[in-house]
Amino acid sequence: MKRMKLVILLAMGGLVSACANTNVASRNVPFQTPVLPTAQVAPAETAALVAPLTDVRVENVTVRVPRSLSVSEANRYLPKGDIVWRGDPIGDRHAQVAAIFDTAIRRGIEPLDGTVPVSLDIKVLRFHALTEKARYTVGGVHNIGFELSILHPETGALLTEPRIVRADLDAFGGTQALQAEARGLTQKVRITSHLAEVIRQELTTADGYKNPQLGFIQALNQI
Repeated sequence: MKRMKLVILLAMGGLVSACANTNVASRNVPFQTPVLPTAQVAPAETAALVAPLTDVRVENVTVRVPRSLSVSEANRYLPKGDIVWRGDPIGDRHAQVAAIFDTAIRRGIEPLDGTVPVSLDIKVLRFHALTEKARYTVGGVHNIGFELSILHPETGALLTEPRIVRADLDAFGGTQALQAEARGLTQKVRITSHLAEVIRQELTTADGYKNPQLGFIQALNQI
């Protein structure tokens, strides 16, 4: 009986030794990525996002100005509101801001003729221009922000991570504002031209548009 137990113990020891040797040997085998069946490969439209894209051709533009953005018509230096706009007659401020963005974006993308077709989705977050009181006295900052998404024009899949773009612009005041208007440089003209350049830089440079530092008033109107 003792001899039988000894034989069993020796056999078990041999199994343990064999397992240990197998583990050591496996650590020395080069790692190989398993090949997935075709059915498990992710489709192209869900591939990892690419950033940045700087060689694009824009095929579609969508501008959204959510109705949840508050509008202020108060004639104060710094009224509370997501949308403050006086460059058009009193009316639907959301629609007026959307029209400005649509014109600016299309102007900015017009010269682009890259190899990657894309669609743009623009979601306005803030459009805070000057009130009458600020424009004809101290001036200030046109505080503008939007979310930019670059999409595949057919599938609608994101091609880059959505990003927040801050596009502030120094706002003329007093005599400077009056002189600018006399030359045709109204708030709408300046802002439209500015946004066109912002979107052009966003789509043609790796780092995108760099928002300028415009001082204390700008800091009060951060998104």
